[in-house]
Amino acid sequence: MRIASLPHGHAYVRHLSDPAGETGVHRLPDPAPAHPVPGAPWWPLVMLDDAWIREHADEFDLYHLHFGFDQVAPEDLQRIVDTLHEHGKAFVYTVHDLRNPHQVDPATQDAALDVLVPAADELITLTDGAALEIARRWGRVAEVIPHPHLLPLERWHEHPPVGGVPVVGLHVKSMRPNMNPLPVARLLVAAAARGEIRLVLDAHTDVVTPGARHWDGDVVDLLSRAEEIPNVRVHVHEIYDDAELEDYLRGLDLSVLTYRFGTHSGWLELCHDLGTRVLAPTVGFYHDQHPGVLAFEWDDAGEPREDQILAALASLPGSGRWQASAEQRAEQRRRTAAAHERVYRRALVAVAGEDGWSG
Repeated sequence: MRIASLPHGHAYVRHLSDPAGETGVHRLPDPAPAHPVPGAPWWPLVMLDDAWIREHADEFDLYHLHFGFDQVAPEDLQRIVDTLHEHGKAFVYTVHDLRNPHQVDPATQDAALDVLVPAADELITLTDGAALEIARRWGRVAEVIPHPHLLPLERWHEHPPVGGVPVVGLHVKSMRPNMNPLPVARLLVAAAARGEIRLVLDAHTDVVTPGARHWDGDVVDLLSRAEEIPNVRVHVHEIYDDAELEDYLRGLDLSVLTYRFGTHSGWLELCHDLGTRVLAPTVGFYHDQHPGVLAFEWDDAGEPREDQILAALASLPGSGRWQASAEQRAEQRRRTAAAHERVYRRALVAVAGEDGWSG
């Protein structure tokens, strides 16, 4: 089977294949965009275009969309799925984001999903909770295939036990729209000042550079004050490459996610590969991804529950291992590859007319 996979170059998609090599599935490489985004050389997606589909229809059997359509209008998405239908191509959509973390207004993603979910011959999602939401909203059944590993299998190391004073990290990244780090960071800084944790606060350079797209004066002020607090280290840097991100997370006992909304987290998956525990809010389906994700709630005013965050920090010293093994992840990849091949075959049969078009 020849799969036009959108994208192919992302680590998630690469790890849908059997680590021993595939026999029945070949995913097309990403065509190079004219102006790729740093850190995402596959975006914008060249194959996400009805003209490309018409021109290359004889080169693939099935079209599998994951993500990367944030800036594509619903009418353009409709034209794409109509073109696939016209050319007799099976369409599979993996619902990664029921709420897009890059968009403040949920209506934008909702409009895209209202095109893609009904049109897909087969749907995949990552958690049971997301599958239930898809069934509730669209009456569609999505096959649940959990997120594969992100850490390369050859770079596995066992995370050391958590010490008496845990190392906790909060990374504001480039302050994407779903992040609310400041109230959480203030609680963590106070805990560090009391000697309960050692805190690492990270930010990308564009957050602290005046005139840069993601500059945030409130974050700059917090980081400046935090530098003066005992047991706090502030680190401002360019976007990490994969190896640098792995090294950063390996050095933490806990990574704190401060998302106001979202669905699933690749960051969480990488932490589970590395053995770095995660504290995440009770939004989306982060807690469905793996047992043992620590939790806090946002109150009605958008503030984190202080008691829950302090309880999570207090639970860390002496806590047990929270890490997938390389062997577990390799076995999961074998199951994941087989599950995708089954989904692809069902979609191809449907389009061939044996079950009819399901869109």
